[in-house]
Amino acid sequence: MGLSREDRATLAKLARDAVIAAISGEVAPHVAQPEGILAEQRGCFVTLKNAGRLRGCIGTFVPQAPLAVMLVEMGRAAATQDPRFFHDPITPAELPELSIEVSILSPLVETAEPERLEIGTHGIYIVSGRASGCFLPEVASEMGWNAEQFLDNCCTHKAGLAKGAWRYADAKVYLFTSEKFEQ
Repeated sequence: MGLSREDRATLAKLARDAVIAAISGEVAPHVAQPEGILAEQRGCFVTLKNAGRLRGCIGTFVPQAPLAVMLVEMGRAAATQDPRFFHDPITPAELPELSIEVSILSPLVETAEPERLEIGTHGIYIVSGRASGCFLPEVASEMGWNAEQFLDNCCTHKAGLAKGAWRYADAKVYLFTSEKFEQ
């Protein structure tokens, strides 16, 4: 993908502004006429951490609007709508300590050989029936998983499927790469 330093700074600022607005109850940032990377239809994730502890992570693979709009939506959602943190929401007092990671995704590519994915390079998105789950590329490396463990954990922990469900005939496994940066 190769985002420029300026693109990364712009995207990181937009995500941070969206998170701050959501937590503070302010109006979301708006890019009137997005240009360049901001105008592209790209999947994205926003991950929020406080002292290394996950506080929210929301994203999309199927953008319905330009990246500028999707990034604001995902930033706001990560800050206020991640169901894992409904009972422990991010507070305005946390904002100075909050790190905001932005992941800009490549298009999804379906694979017939998911076990051949490259750990640390590929993220996965598994779909079977109405169930789906995903892991960003860095998750396997951070957890010390091999490809099969990565796929199995996505099935069981993210998609609510059985271990090994990625092998089922009706399952589809998509690979993607991600350019991740934080502010």
